[in-house]
Amino acid sequence: MSVTDSFAQVLDRIGREEALGRSALAFAASGIPVFPCAAGGKRPAVAGGFHAASGEADLVRRWWTAMPNANIGMPTGAASGLVVVDVDVHGAVDGYAALEGARHEGLVNGWLAAVETPSGGLHLYFPARGDAHQRSWQSARAGVDFRGDGGYIIVPPSARDIEGEARQYKTLQLAHESGHPLDAQRLRDFLDPPRPSTGPRGAATAMAPADLTRLASWVSRLQEGERNHGVFWAACKMAEKEVPAGEALDALTAAGASAGLSEREVTTTVRSAYRSVHGPPRQRLPASEPMTRPHRPQPVTDSRALA
Repeated sequence: MSVTDSFAQVLDRIGREEALGRSALAFAASGIPVFPCAAGGKRPAVAGGFHAASGEADLVRRWWTAMPNANIGMPTGAASGLVVVDVDVHGAVDGYAALEGARHEGLVNGWLAAVETPSGGLHLYFPARGDAHQRSWQSARAGVDFRGDGGYIIVPPSARDIEGEARQYKTLQLAHESGHPLDAQRLRDFLDPPRPSTGPRGAATAMAPADLTRLASWVSRLQEGERNHGVFWAACKMAEKEVPAGEALDALTAAGASAGLSEREVTTTVRSAYRSVHGPPRQRLPASEPMTRPHRPQPVTDSRALA
């Protein structure tokens, strides 16, 4: 039996009330490496983060004996043999519309399991490709991320603390047959197609305030292993749209702090991004004032069709 089939069987077997430690051991016994994350959260709770993931029963047992309420993290990509399409619902971002478009194009067929996230989003699990690495990436505008090599995901029956309420990752549906690998690059090109050159500097369309807010909101939710790359990518997008450097720094400093980055880390990354787009700056970026944490969305109560 393949690791991906074993993963689906474990999801089918564990219930919502199953102890997290027993569930972690069930994944490990099926060949799926796991690691503990903060109770009610997504931050890794062990040194090395997702790189420390293990399928060794004794180690997994020790972790959850010491941290019985720890959420279960699973590395994605070659490490586990699974990749995930992560559909986000957060504020003005609703990735279900983009997912429906991708479904009509046949780009997300072949998933093994569909899991509802605590925020009302969706995780679609696929077998990883055995012939090539597929790096994690994000499409902030579409509200869809890809968790592949270099990323990780939180698996059921873990829970998140949202608006003072514990909400679980819930298995919605399992495929009736083995899935097939996802073409992550085709999906990315569909969601975030390369744009033609805008010509001389200044000819690019200015970034709308709503797009600036969406980018900052997306950065605030980045996980360990994605944060610096994500801040750099968002800053490059802002630089390409001629967003003033100080405005970009103000937005991304607060967002980066929510993701666990220091002001110095964000400042260094934003400067690097603006240099890569515009060349060396003529003056230093101004210091930013602290901003409030992005508003969290209300719970999503409507169900979404998968078929």
